Amino acid sequence: MERIVFLERSTLVADIRRPAFAHTWQDYAATRPEQVVERLRGATIAIINKLPLREPELAQLPELKLIAVAATGVDMIDLAACRQRNIAVTNVRGYAVHTLPEHVLMLMFALRRNLIGYRADVQAGAWQSAPQFCLHTRTINDLHASTLGVVGYGTLGRAVAQLARAIGMNVLIAERKGAKVVRAGRTPFAEVLRTSDIITLHAPLNEASRHLVGAAEFKQMKTSALLINCGRGGLVDEAALIEALRAGEIAGAGIDVLSREPPRDGNALLELDLPNLIVTPHVAWASRQAMQTLADQLIDNIEAFVKKQ
Repeated sequence: MERIVFLERSTLVADIRRPAFAHTWQDYAATRPEQVVERLRGATIAIINKLPLREPELAQLPELKLIAVAATGVDMIDLAACRQRNIAVTNVRGYAVHTLPEHVLMLMFALRRNLIGYRADVQAGAWQSAPQFCLHTRTINDLHASTLGVVGYGTLGRAVAQLARAIGMNVLIAERKGAKVVRAGRTPFAEVLRTSDIITLHAPLNEASRHLVGAAEFKQMKTSALLINCGRGGLVDEAALIEALRAGEIAGAGIDVLSREPPRDGNALLELDLPNLIVTPHVAWASRQAMQTLADQLIDNIEAFVKKQ
């Protein structure tokens, strides 16, 4: 009989069906890193979302056969150690193909149309005291006919590009940074930085992509450009982003991810009170429809693994 332990149940607001095989099930709303080993003792299947599972933890869990990740990213798992210990790892793909691109588009619209600034002006009474029927305190720009640079052209990058084209944007697909050969249909990374009105990041986070966008990259971007990051916080050098916003090197940013989550010790981005910076709490993936799709695929993965044993 399989023993399944879900360590982060509260990260998923969805109905989760129980697998169609003999098993026991234990879930915890949340788990601290120091509780992982204790709670997984005797488990054959672990369900996690963002908790790290490295060699020190895996070495203490000899019965573990499967780590089922309730997300796409697996950067918090020591995959090499899993291979050595014959522990399978599954993840969930495609569940955010509608919700995350819509969130990206929302941030783009809000920033280009100065939504936050105008909301603040209305709340402060500026429209009420205006000499005419409309209020022209902020610059508004259309997305139509502007250029979107997509960095990372997997499922989500493609879906964002599709929405962008649907509203009349020009789309550039960035080649990998530093690539010597530019593939057909791609544009050199540096050229995408120089020519795009908006850059959106969808690359996976690894050592090669960490701080993919930093001080040098911000200096190459248009001063009227926006940065959208709904990928991973580590893709952006946050200190460089703050400096770029303060210095006016770019026009704004929409951020759904931070380098450390949750930001229990704070984050300098959260201290900025700027109308051209929008920070959302890692929810681009989290529509109810997407979470239910994720939950269904999560159990499909577990059932498929057990069936193959």
